[in-house]
Amino acid sequence: IAAPTNYDSKKNFFDTSAVEAVIKLVIQYNPDAVMVIKSTIPVGFTASVRAKYHCDNIIFSPEFLRESKALYDNLYPSRIIVGSKSKKAKLFAELLKDAALKEDVQVLCIGGKEAEAVKLFANTYLALRVSFFNELDTYADVKGLKTKDIIDGVCLDPRIGSHYNNPSFGYGGYCLPKDTKQLLANYEDIPENLIGAIIKSNDTRKKYISDSIKKKKPLVVGAYRLAMKAGSDNFRTSAIKDIIESIKNDGINVVIYEPTIDDEMIMDCPVIKNLNDFKKMSDIILVNRLDENLMDSLDRVYTRDVYSNN
Repeated sequence: IAAPTNYDSKKNFFDTSAVEAVIKLVIQYNPDAVMVIKSTIPVGFTASVRAKYHCDNIIFSPEFLRESKALYDNLYPSRIIVGSKSKKAKLFAELLKDAALKEDVQVLCIGGKEAEAVKLFANTYLALRVSFFNELDTYADVKGLKTKDIIDGVCLDPRIGSHYNNPSFGYGGYCLPKDTKQLLANYEDIPENLIGAIIKSNDTRKKYISDSIKKKKPLVVGAYRLAMKAGSDNFRTSAIKDIIESIKNDGINVVIYEPTIDDEMIMDCPVIKNLNDFKKMSDIILVNRLDENLMDSLDRVYTRDVYSNN
């Protein structure tokens, strides 16, 4: 079951109705079927639906797929985790392992709540890492320092490593925004400082980027692609969208170059289909990840991209 579980800001929790709808249908047609939930869910959800529907055949197995790398990550999984120690759970884990091309994939069969927590904490750590290097970049930008030199030096420490360290406009996409908020909601009365700070840090970063653009007083800002990552067509909760809204609210005209959509307007901004026209009309070109199509316009490009990777 890989139904969407978007974060519901009103309920302060994931909306799991789509997952439950599938569970009810499965039980209706085949109550003996084993259901494996791959959707990201709150901690305790699997146990709650097992009790609610009087069904012990519901298992959770977190999914660790990078955007635009889903097939590769299925064939070469970093790990396989199943939230049950039952025979059926172990059989499912073996099926995933047998389908992988990678040899010696580490398999972990653990409790359901622990498996649910693994997914939320893993994605929140990634959001933390994004936020850390973004705040490093903000510091370097304000102080007139070279961001790349600092990151290169920091990441030579093998405990830190030179991965997932490229500054951006902020984390976005399918998982990190909703999963960090869900984890924070799961804390409820549990003492915490860091989880909430990660979310606030991302908002602060987007505001810093927006303010930096506004200070340049452009007449027209061109947003080059809405997707967070190169090779992706997903721009759900993309950080650049929040930056566009902030710029627009300050009275600055915004045009968007986004070849993956047919709409004439998006976010009340004109969508320009011709790249050369887009470049000509943009005083500043806003791009999260630098693209070779913009190399002839670097004097007008605004990006925080250092390593030209995702």
